[in-house]
Amino acid sequence: MLRILGLDPGLRHTGWGIIEKDGSKMRFISAGVINPDDRLALADRLAELHEGLKKIIHDFMPDEVAVEETFVNKNPNSTLKLGQARGVVILTPALFHLHVAEYTPNQIKKMIVGAGHADKNQVDMMVRTLLKTVPEHIPPDASDALAIALCHGFMRPATLMQGGR
Repeated sequence: MLRILGLDPGLRHTGWGIIEKDGSKMRFISAGVINPDDRLALADRLAELHEGLKKIIHDFMPDEVAVEETFVNKNPNSTLKLGQARGVVILTPALFHLHVAEYTPNQIKKMIVGAGHADKNQVDMMVRTLLKTVPEHIPPDASDALAIALCHGFMRPATLMQGGR
């Protein structure tokens, strides 16, 4: 059995979702959102994000981590801040010696919905279809994180052949 942590990075909201993969079966474990206090300085928000991720890793003990790759915003300042949050999201599991795989938004959507340009509602519906026990009112960022974890669960053999663990 393999426990996968999916992460949807963001400075304001970082979604996380935990699934277990047993052969071809995948099941929901937990999901949520880390919301650093946006009144704090950037460094303190990044530290809160790091601490939140450490707690999730400690509490759920994932075997592997999957992260959504950054997309480029029209606003360069927003892109830079997202990149800093992604750095924390990638670094924290690496400090626990966990393998971190990265997937583009189109790879995730295509794997979960079958179309690379699916909207959030389609992704959420498929996450709920694939993981039948997902609670009704999870935040969108948490649903996205579950989609990332599912994508890794489906893509894992190919990812490992490309140099992962």
